[in-house]
Amino acid sequence: MNLVLWIAAGLLALAFLAAGFGKLTMPKEKLYEQGMKYVEDFSAGQVKGIGAIEILGAIGLIAPAFVDSVSWLVPTAATGLALTMVGAVITHVRRKEGFVPALVLGLLAAFVAVGRFSISPF
Repeated sequence: MNLVLWIAAGLLALAFLAAGFGKLTMPKEKLYEQGMKYVEDFSAGQVKGIGAIEILGAIGLIAPAFVDSVSWLVPTAATGLALTMVGAVITHVRRKEGFVPALVLGLLAAFVAVGRFSISPF
């Protein structure tokens, strides 16, 4: 189970690093043009904040691979990312947009959180 949780955490980290980096580096208008229509519901600062949260969550998922004493970060970061995806699903449903990717990422983050809190903690 430990290997499965590390693989899931690694995949989540890659996805959230990419998404967060895009939100931090691209202007809101460019994100909108690329199909992220939901950004019109948020200020540019809020979009950057979401990107920062995603990057910090991704780092929290993989940091214990390098620094053993911060193993508590994995379930904490996974919980934060799952809650972030709850917000994303709500936003997409309210806007009548596709929400499946956010739902899948949220469920995967919840799996890692539960796995690291109780099933296979460090």
